[in-house]
Amino acid sequence: MAKKREEREMGMLLDEIIEGMPLFAKELVAGGVAGGFAKTVVAPLERVKILFQTRRDEFKAVGLFGSFQKISHTEGVMGFYRGNGASVARIVPYAALHYMTYEQYRRWIILRVPDIGRGPVLDLVAGSFAGGTAVLLTYPLDLVRTKLAYQIVSSSTVNIHGVVGMEQVYKGIRDCFSKTLKESGLRGLYRGVAPSLYGIFPYAGLKFYFYEEMKRHVPEERKKDIVVKMVCGSVAGLLGQTFTYPLDVVRRQMQVQRLSVSNNAELKGTMETLVMIAQNQGWKQLFSGLSINYLKVVPSVAIGFTVYDLVKASLRVPSRDVIEAVTDKRNSQPSLHS
Repeated sequence: MAKKREEREMGMLLDEIIEGMPLFAKELVAGGVAGGFAKTVVAPLERVKILFQTRRDEFKAVGLFGSFQKISHTEGVMGFYRGNGASVARIVPYAALHYMTYEQYRRWIILRVPDIGRGPVLDLVAGSFAGGTAVLLTYPLDLVRTKLAYQIVSSSTVNIHGVVGMEQVYKGIRDCFSKTLKESGLRGLYRGVAPSLYGIFPYAGLKFYFYEEMKRHVPEERKKDIVVKMVCGSVAGLLGQTFTYPLDVVRRQMQVQRLSVSNNAELKGTMETLVMIAQNQGWKQLFSGLSINYLKVVPSVAIGFTVYDLVKASLRVPSRDVIEAVTDKRNSQPSLHS
């Protein structure tokens, strides 16, 4: 009896907390949970993709499954999650800001430009600005994640032919931050941010556009179906990533250039790096790891959108139609000064 009473009191306390949370806080929580969960699921593919993009000779020659075997033998199972701590530390605030600012920008645009409608332009613009905002605020964590994932720490007991052993440059997230600041200053923490912004604006906009546009064509009785949400999210991520992938490769190579022993020349701007990769490594390098990225993006975006919608529902966030109806009502009210 006492246990049931405690559970009932706990449930009431949780209800009070949820009801007391402002809308933007609920969207932050939902976005952070969705991003962290999705990123952890696809972490092994993310590690291999980064190595494909930045360690061309060592990993492209052995292919996808060979790369998995190499990492497994030299670093063990935890090698697949090298850099994932920094990745999750980045993706939780990034996803939280991305989803929340998307909703906020969307409502702000409707409020300020009531004639814009609810079509693709709204989702494209709101998604693009949300992506740019989230990138600027969380980029240093992405840089640290890439540097940590780039390292290959050879096992002391196992040595596979063809694996280039190297001394561990960074011992963890804090060490990577401090050394990068000491070597390059604050600008060093934003190395490669330009291609990130060039890529995220169209990618984030297209991702939200495709997801929301596909959901609009789903019958009302199927809109809460998890499988339907997963399919919509998969296609949205797939299409959005395809158009912007070369800029992701440029960003990764700019981030790790100080660690690379093969680059004698300093890589400077985004376009210079893009041209240099195409000239020295071939244009195919701009799409290196794209097949792995498809394997990663499909579940990642699908899980992200699905978990976001589910967490929002559990936090009792009103549907977008209800929120926008309130916004429309505000727009239709006559001004006191008119």
